Amino acid sequence: MDRSVKVGKIVVMIIVGFFIMFGFVFGTMKLWNWLVPELFNGPFINFWQALGLLALSKIFLWSFGGKCHCNHGQGSGAWKYYWKDKWSKMNPEDREKFKQKLKDKWCYKEESAPAGNSTTAND
Repeated sequence: MDRSVKVGKIVVMIIVGFFIMFGFVFGTMKLWNWLVPELFNGPFINFWQALGLLALSKIFLWSFGGKCHCNHGQGSGAWKYYWKDKWSKMNPEDREKFKQKLKDKWCYKEESAPAGNSTTAND
């Protein structure tokens, strides 16, 4: 393949990518300005604010192309077997300690039963 053809394809791909990105940002801006001010009394945004909003959503919600930790079916349940095995090897006292650690760590508060009713549906 001729070098000028390769360079031409790269230039065309860059231009197409630019227009796709422009369209995505413009579409986000239009969708925001159509819905948010009417539904939530929010502000209207301009093109650059829409670009910033998309950049923030990229930072907070998407990955940056690093390692994928989703496994897509390749050993995706291995952690379940690990914890099932570990749990089965614990004695009841260790299990209660582990449960209490999780409750303390995640600020879990059990709902107290009403004073007059000390039985539960599982009894």
